[in-house]
Amino acid sequence: MALEIERRFLVHGELWRPHVLGESLIRQGYLASGREGLTLRVRLARPPAGPMAAWLTLKLPVPGEALTRQEYEYPIPAADAEALLEQCGHRLGKTRFALDLPGGDWVLDVFEGANAPLVVAEVELERADQPVVVPPWCAREITGRRELSNAALASCPLALWPEADREALLAQTP
Repeated sequence: MALEIERRFLVHGELWRPHVLGESLIRQGYLASGREGLTLRVRLARPPAGPMAAWLTLKLPVPGEALTRQEYEYPIPAADAEALLEQCGHRLGKTRFALDLPGGDWVLDVFEGANAPLVVAEVELERADQPVVVPPWCAREITGRRELSNAALASCPLALWPEADREALLAQTP
């Protein structure tokens, strides 16, 4: 078991693009998710050049730790991931960009379909109290906002939010 320690940010503008190291098209679906924070996810990632990769991931909250979750992740055959994705009632797509920023492992997700035009940056940390230099294009921290978790966006995408709520969120990303 690994611990996932992560901070998330809404992104505005395109100033992140010079930091891109690589990208992957991601399709993911949720076989289970609950209010208490448990998720069972299947993910299929396709880099522009290279083989498709797939994982089955179980995440559980760590009581009293807002930034930390237990994470159990296992590679699976891509054909199995395709079959499992077909069984998922809640799915989403995004392009994930690996970034060359200091202070942790940074990625940026550009959501597609019903979650467009949402753009979220994430940094995985070694410890919860680790200092992070937040780039100026990160408009607002959204760590801990459950309605903006990938699982929540798969079941209730941005396009289904009340217009006022969607506009208020997107107004935070000028």
